Amino acid sequence: MYYNICNYHKTGPCRYRDRKGTMSIIIEVNQLSVHFPLSTATVKAVDGVDLAVEERETLAIIGESGSGKSVLGTAILGLFPPTCTVSGTITYEGKDLLCLSEEQLRSVRGLQIAWIPQNPASALNPSMRTGLQVGEPLSRQAGWTRERIHERVLELFAKFRVLPPEERSQAYPDSYSGGMLQRSLVAMGTSASPKVIIADEPTKGVDTLNKESIATAFREVRNQGITLVVITHDLDFARELADRVVVMYNGAVLEISDKERFFERPLHPYSAGLLRSLPENGLVPIPGRATARDGAFTSGCRFRSRCPGAGERCAEEPPLIRARHDDAVRCWNYD
Repeated sequence: MYYNICNYHKTGPCRYRDRKGTMSIIIEVNQLSVHFPLSTATVKAVDGVDLAVEERETLAIIGESGSGKSVLGTAILGLFPPTCTVSGTITYEGKDLLCLSEEQLRSVRGLQIAWIPQNPASALNPSMRTGLQVGEPLSRQAGWTRERIHERVLELFAKFRVLPPEERSQAYPDSYSGGMLQRSLVAMGTSASPKVIIADEPTKGVDTLNKESIATAFREVRNQGITLVVITHDLDFARELADRVVVMYNGAVLEISDKERFFERPLHPYSAGLLRSLPENGLVPIPGRATARDGAFTSGCRFRSRCPGAGERCAEEPPLIRARHDDAVRCWNYD
């Protein structure tokens, strides 16, 4: 169960925003923290994140499991488990989403910002025809009759290769393949023509053939001018689709880079380690394990225990600073 939380602890402007006034920003995350208090400690799932999402761009958020990617994604929708504490701001078209009422948020979720969850099998109701579920966001908009919604669903199924459209719209989710389920969720996400789609691990657990069909579906979304935020651990998928790459580790953003520059010359040692783990680079794993975010981590660079270049200064946590062009990195090597 999730709740929206109005946050009164406002902060100053995002430190990493100045890009010479050339950006048209649709979402800005400013010093966002989402912490989960436990009986003995506090888990800092998202910890002081600054991030600006440009209109019409495809932004890939990458990192290992547990880095905070999915929590950040749900936070943009104003969805939080009831036990967490939240600070910072999330601004969408000039409005702080964390201070909207639940009724106001309902006019944003699905209609202006759509969410594609990572597990399509559990995201769809198994006892409800898939076509009805895909058209559900439209049922909340005035002027959409049942017949018009059905026509829109058939149009979307044809576009995203959920074939044959009429037959598939009447079928139940358990008759779909994994790739077809994921493409159905993409169709649902675009049904109300949102401005932003956030997709959580869209290629998780699918084979190579289905992965390509999902990539094709997302390229179609991108061609419609929709802003895409793709949360993924799949570096090949990010390389194929993204304009920029955000690297998260232990609840924080370590790097924000243009996609081409990232894959050619990553800035952060952790980013370099991720690329070395790719098959074409020898499948070299990053040594060690991520430091627990439950109080064991208190200060300093979050990656220092695994970083081959860690020094004395790394006992202090570096800020996110510009390193080249419009790219940014959280590392003292670039200070």
